Amino acid sequence: MSHVLVEVEKKIGRITLNRPQALNALSLQMIRDLTVALVQFQNDSSIHAVTIRSQSKAGPFGILSAGGDIRFFHQAALSGNPALEDFFTEEYSLNHLIHHYSKPYIALMDGLVMGGGMGITQGAFCRIITENTKMAMPETLIGLFPDVGGGYFLSRCPGAIGEYLALTGQLLTGAEPLSVGLADWAIQSTSLPDFWNAVADINWADSSKALHQLKQQFAAHTLPSNASHGAWYDPRIETIFVLSDVNSMVQALESHTDEWAQRCLLQLQQRSPLMLCVVLEQIRRGRTLNLAQNLQMERDMVRHCFYSEHLGRWGKASETVEGIRALAVEKDHTPQWNPTQLSEVTSTMVDGFFVSPWPHDAHPLRHLQN
Repeated sequence: MSHVLVEVEKKIGRITLNRPQALNALSLQMIRDLTVALVQFQNDSSIHAVTIRSQSKAGPFGILSAGGDIRFFHQAALSGNPALEDFFTEEYSLNHLIHHYSKPYIALMDGLVMGGGMGITQGAFCRIITENTKMAMPETLIGLFPDVGGGYFLSRCPGAIGEYLALTGQLLTGAEPLSVGLADWAIQSTSLPDFWNAVADINWADSSKALHQLKQQFAAHTLPSNASHGAWYDPRIETIFVLSDVNSMVQALESHTDEWAQRCLLQLQQRSPLMLCVVLEQIRRGRTLNLAQNLQMERDMVRHCFYSEHLGRWGKASETVEGIRALAVEKDHTPQWNPTQLSEVTSTMVDGFFVSPWPHDAHPLRHLQN
């Protein structure tokens, strides 16, 4: 059975992620199938818009995608499978295609939306969430970084929220993503089936007018946005997560004993000290880069995550393979990070992640244009 279901209803291209047993984690074949479907829809003049949703064990909707297939990452890195390189090159190309898609692309972000799931939705014309949405970029927990364009869309969140979300992997629930610019509209999950069908009954010749019509039609099912963000937010984000380095952030958090500060500390203490420093650099560099440049930077970074040649480490000795082992393979939840302390991380260790292993004219994403 295909893990990506593609159909046409009237003048709407429809895509359903159909790998519920793996929480719709993206495989290389799914990335290829998504790319083929989106290119075909884009080149078909009879298709006016595209919608994407997921299939859960309970039926349509429920879990958009928990991210990339990290067990595949682990196996491929240990075996030297070249498909690992293809995965990230093709995934980031797909992310770029979605951000620059020429037709309205509407993402229904119900349930889990993490990692790779964010990559196939953040570039959408309209990003729709529900009360069941659980959104995060939790890659630092496995010794990785928020990729799939995370350096682009997280760095464009208000203030220092991008640094906060990238470093802590904090979960946003329900309508909370609206307040930080990671969603456009929140509706009740019970209305999703009707919404899915209503899209096909709208004339999309004028996309802004069509979206306005849908918002009027589903006004009674719209969830209120929370202007104060949510329980995860604290104003100290804007004074702590703007500091120059992660060690300073930790020291600032240690001066507070309240629940929010202690939760942040715990989140940071669980993560690779090296990758926390790399991620902070990623977000701050990403703020000055366009999407294509950011994805090219992230392609360099992810190569170094699995083949950290400047550190003399690769495969099972890399932070990412060790993080995946501890979280998803052996599940002992005791990763052996190297270095073990933030104070041991040097600028040389961090800077190496941002040196491209390829000449410019041989970069796997050299074809991307902003």
